[in-house]
Amino acid sequence: MATPCSCSEAVGTFALEAQDGAARAGHLHLAHGVVRTPAFLPVGTQAAVKTLAPAEARALGVDMILANTYHLALRPGAATIEALGGLHRFMAWEGPILTDSGGYQVFSLAAIRTLREEGVEFRSHLDGSLHLFTPESVLDLQRAFGSDIVMPLDECPPGDASEATQRAAVERTLRWLERSRAHWRRRQAEAPTPQLVFPILQGGTNTGLRAAAAQAVRALDDWPGYAIGGLSVGEPKPAMYATLEATVPHLPVDRPRYLMGVGYPDDLVEAIIRGVDLFDCVAPTRNGRNGTAWVAGEGAINLKAARFRRDPGPLDPSCDCMACATFSRAYLRHLVVAGEVLALRLLSLHNLRTLVRLTEEARAAIRAGRVMAWAAEARARYPTRRAAART
Repeated sequence: MATPCSCSEAVGTFALEAQDGAARAGHLHLAHGVVRTPAFLPVGTQAAVKTLAPAEARALGVDMILANTYHLALRPGAATIEALGGLHRFMAWEGPILTDSGGYQVFSLAAIRTLREEGVEFRSHLDGSLHLFTPESVLDLQRAFGSDIVMPLDECPPGDASEATQRAAVERTLRWLERSRAHWRRRQAEAPTPQLVFPILQGGTNTGLRAAAAQAVRALDDWPGYAIGGLSVGEPKPAMYATLEATVPHLPVDRPRYLMGVGYPDDLVEAIIRGVDLFDCVAPTRNGRNGTAWVAGEGAINLKAARFRRDPGPLDPSCDCMACATFSRAYLRHLVVAGEVLALRLLSLHNLRTLVRLTEEARAAIRAGRVMAWAAEARARYPTRRAAART
């Protein structure tokens, strides 16, 4: 779990403790604790990791949680969260929190949103009410939340967008980032605790656009960290990995790199060895709610399958989570097919622990100078899935 931030390290300090090739192990010091990297962030879209209590997430080894600005702005609203002491107190999570801008969710509402230079106008999926997200307003929302890491508004085109569309998105994202930077400098003194802004790099799988975006963002300011957006949205896996290889070298060595919306075991392994430090994705809890679990040596298995009906063995003999240590596959299958809520909790817990264990292994392997051997072992345990992730 996250530990209190050391008074000897300033908030925003990213301390590298070891590097093996491009892979890095380090500590990111934030206002509400220290995040050990590489790290996976469970997604708590509406201020809750689905089916799990904060204490359970901490027990899994989670250091930081992601929450969603779009959903929280609509319900219960930033004013309510701020009046109740901020997001940490509201959701009873003492560790660091990263809030995204809500841009991905807004841009996925293609039928009910309008994009213009001022920002994005959209209708709430809850009641149809009209809202406007601007670079300035999404920062104000996150300032009210009191999150540790804040994401600026960006334009997130679909993975199959044309080069012209991707280029326009990169250019608009940069213009919005300039506005975000100016607004944040005026307002950050009002934040309840120190908050960091990570700019987002767009560009699809066009490596030239990615490099240009990285250089333009770095020229604008010396940021405390950098986010890589617009991947794992349907592109082939080799294209995603090639994009990372082309992008990461343009980012500062002494700042954390955050790959947004990526969280399958094979993708974590490949991104870590390419120098990525932070990840988030809904996949572990969403798959768990659908009866799917990641199992070492087998990859993704669906507990609804009849072959598990009388299987007395643990879900994953190599896993130390409560589901694997306590219950049989036969019992877990029974819970899944019976629609018991306990099944959703146990499989979500297991999938999250699987990703956290991978990051723990990666840190140890990097410190030992054997990260490529670890990657080969991890690839064998968690074979590449056939489809790209959607978040």
